[in-house]
Amino acid sequence: MDDATRTELEAAAFRRLLKHLNQDRPDVQNIDLMILAGFCRNCLADWYREAAAERGIALDKDAAREIVYGEPFAQWKARHQAPATPEQLAAFEAAQRKGH
Repeated sequence: MDDATRTELEAAAFRRLLKHLNQDRPDVQNIDLMILAGFCRNCLADWYREAAAERGIALDKDAAREIVYGEPFAQWKARHQAPATPEQLAAFEAAQRKGH
């Protein structure tokens, strides 16, 4: 497989992941993703911003989050993100200690 095709496939998979997280499963909370997988939507936005910076493209945190969430983060958060429960916070802390 050539590099251009690989990049196109990776980009398609990334777009599908974003659709899945933001349209198909917005009920999955970022903290639960962090507990189980060690990353969340905000991490994806940070990685996107870092990749842009490596290529000399300035992208601030809010712009990167809007790309990942498909809308301004504050709007997405107001519609889909619930406050973390004490149980979620405890599980997050335990996951952090394990090295997730």
